[in-house]
Amino acid sequence: MKILSIGNSFSQDAQRNLHALAQQHGISLRAINLMIGGCSLRTHYLNMLNDTKAYGYEYNGEATGLKVTLAEALSSDIFDVITLQQASPLSGKYETYQPYATELAAYIRKYCPHTRIMIHETWAYEQGSPRLMACGNFESARAMHAAVRDSYERCAAEIGAFGIIPSGDAMLYASEHGIEKVHRDGAHVAMGVGRYLLSLCWLKALTGIDISGDTYMPIDAPITEDERAILIRAVNETAR
Repeated sequence: MKILSIGNSFSQDAQRNLHALAQQHGISLRAINLMIGGCSLRTHYLNMLNDTKAYGYEYNGEATGLKVTLAEALSSDIFDVITLQQASPLSGKYETYQPYATELAAYIRKYCPHTRIMIHETWAYEQGSPRLMACGNFESARAMHAAVRDSYERCAAEIGAFGIIPSGDAMLYASEHGIEKVHRDGAHVAMGVGRYLLSLCWLKALTGIDISGDTYMPIDAPITEDERAILIRAVNETAR
C-alpha cells in the first residue's frame, strides 16, 4: 500500500511510526508526507497554482532533505490513498476549507485518477490550552472537536472523499479515558502515546486490520502496557 499525505506537522506525527507498525504486522506500506509546518488548504492550493517547490519530502517517517512540488509528488508513483487535512487553527472553521479542498481534490484526480482521497481528521487542542480560545473561542477540547469533526465531514462529502481517518476521535477518547498527557505542547501529539495512537488509527482505517494484540513500541518514546491497552481501545472504539 502506498500513502501520500498533503499535510503538515500533524500528518508528520501521524506517519512517524506508520511504516514500521505496518511492517510488524506483515503489511507492505510506503508512507510519504509532504511537509510544510502549519500548512493550510489555502497554502496547498497556492502552491498547486504556482508549482512551488515548497514541500519537504518525508519517506516512511524520516526526512529526506528533498524539496518537491505537489505535481512532482503526485506523479512520482501510483498511490492507493492520498490524504488531505486543514491546518489545526482553522480546522473548526469550515469557511476556510473551500474552494481550496475541492480544487485540490480535482488536481489530485488529474494526476492520480484511481487513488482514494481520504480526509485526515485532525484533533482538538489540549483541554485547558489557551490555544482553544485563540483559534475559535472554544470553551473546551470537546467543543473544538465537535466543530472540527463537523468541518471534516462536510469537506469529505463535498469532495467525494473515500472516507475519514478519525484521528481526532481517537485522541479525544484517549484523553478522556486515562491518558493524562496525549499532547506534547497543547497542540501536537505526545511523542510516545500520541504518535503511537495515530499510527494505530491510520493502520486500522487504511487496512481494516485487527490491532487488538499489537505489541509495537513507538520510535521516539516508550509507552507502558497500561497505556497501550487504553490506546488500542481508543482506536477500536473510533476507527470502525
